[in-house]
Formats: sequence, C-alpha cells, structure tokens
Amino acid sequence: MIIPSGLKKFILGIVVGGAVAFHLGINFGRNMPLLTNPYQQDVVQRVKQEAGKAVEQTRDAIHQATEPARKEVEKQMGK
Repeated sequence: MIIPSGLKKFILGIVVGGAVAFHLGINFGRNMPLLTNPYQQDVVQRVKQEAGKAVEQTRDAIHQATEPARKEVEKQMGK
C-alpha cells in the first residue's frame, strides 16, 4: 500500500503537533513557563509533600500510641 506524500506529512504533523501540544498544555495548566520541563519540579515537590505527610502521620501515630502511658504516668506522679 502506497501512502501519498501529502498524507504522510499530514499524519506526521498531527503526531508531532499532538506531542508538543500535550507538554505545552501541562505547563499552561500549571501556570509554568511553556518551554520548561513539565515533570522536573513536579517529582521533587511531590516527594517533599509526601515525606512531610508521612512525618506528620508518624508523629500523630506515636502521640496516640503513647497517650495512655503518658496519662498513667501523670496520674501516678500526681499522687
């Protein structure tokens, strides 16, 4: 099957244009400069946010686990 050269150029233009528009659209949606890497900062920020959440959840879990023992010690110290 032979594809006419005009159709080849059209299909290639659609593919390349779609790929470029996808990355530009990601940056546009995040209010970032259009020609920057849309994934570079996102990964770093996501790791920082998830690490912060993990620390807070761990701190809360430790606090809840030690709360009964802390109350017991305060109760004994108050006597």
